[in-house]
Amino acid sequence: MRLLFVAKREPQQRDLITRPYGRFHFLPTELARSGHEVHMLLVSHRGTAATSIERDGIRITAFNPRNDGLKRTLDSLESQALAWRPDWVVGCSDAWYGWLAHRLAKRVNAALAIDAYDNYESYMSWNFPLHAAWRRALRAADVLAAAGPQLAAFMQRSRTEAQRVVDIVPMAADPMFTAHNREVARASLGLPPAAPLVGYFGSWTNSRGLDSLLAAFFQLRQLLPNACLVLSGRPPAHVAALPGVHALGYIDDALLPVALSALDVACVITADTAFGRYSYPAKMCEAMACRVPVVATATAPVRWMLQEDARFLVRIGDAAALAERMFGLLGMGRHFYGRQHTWEDSARHFDAALRAVSPA
Repeated sequence: MRLLFVAKREPQQRDLITRPYGRFHFLPTELARSGHEVHMLLVSHRGTAATSIERDGIRITAFNPRNDGLKRTLDSLESQALAWRPDWVVGCSDAWYGWLAHRLAKRVNAALAIDAYDNYESYMSWNFPLHAAWRRALRAADVLAAAGPQLAAFMQRSRTEAQRVVDIVPMAADPMFTAHNREVARASLGLPPAAPLVGYFGSWTNSRGLDSLLAAFFQLRQLLPNACLVLSGRPPAHVAALPGVHALGYIDDALLPVALSALDVACVITADTAFGRYSYPAKMCEAMACRVPVVATATAPVRWMLQEDARFLVRIGDAAALAERMFGLLGMGRHFYGRQHTWEDSARHFDAALRAVSPA
């Protein structure tokens, strides 16, 4: 089949042209590897220069609406779609691309698929026209895919009982995430060679409940004064300056598996919010692939990802339980979680959903 993917060029602040990653890259490439013809249309919200490349069997065309204007960009997208005549238009990355995929699928008389990994309506809760367009796209889609059952059930609310149920296409770690030698990893990053290291590698926003992480770390330091908290990205200055905190800044992509492998415990913090109730953290997939013990707040998606394994779960906002679980996991060492879901598996799930609607 001929599959046309449309997506944001810089989802999660990473340029898919220069830093391909995650489901935005691996679903299309694995589908191309399995025999489909795949073309991607990417739109830059940053004004990155337009370009066209061939990579991993996929033709990728990127547009710059800041230079070309919205109307010209939409015309160019439609022209590309009409020239290629796909069997499917697949929208991914956020609500705008559900709307755009719906628009293009109607223009070229193609089937419509939408893939979602988060509750996109939580991103801009005030943008009611966009949410209405997103729900129209969900109702119109021939195939919907969600990263897990909670999000699938939420998206299903926009469908009728007669329509195909939402398919589950889980998150996975990219192939680069494998375990590295812990001592070598610590030395390469300048981290204490023998101290207990717990880490949080994610965005620092109060809506995630990160106050409980800091409170838990302070309690852990009461038991183990040499324990350290390793952070990536840009935490607040007052957090980075706390005793025992090692702020690594933004880590090069190739060093992320090394940084995870340096840890004794990786912390995954989510909250009971419109975002957190449907969030399937990629960072947890990555930590598990590196065989690092995780301690995670027990939202329904996280419990599903960890198969309800109580060893790794704590109640949301319970700093004392978080500290206790950190302490208990410090001696676990490398942990094998069983066979982990891969992007190849997810592509097979997505392929099966498409073929169920239009066998080819």
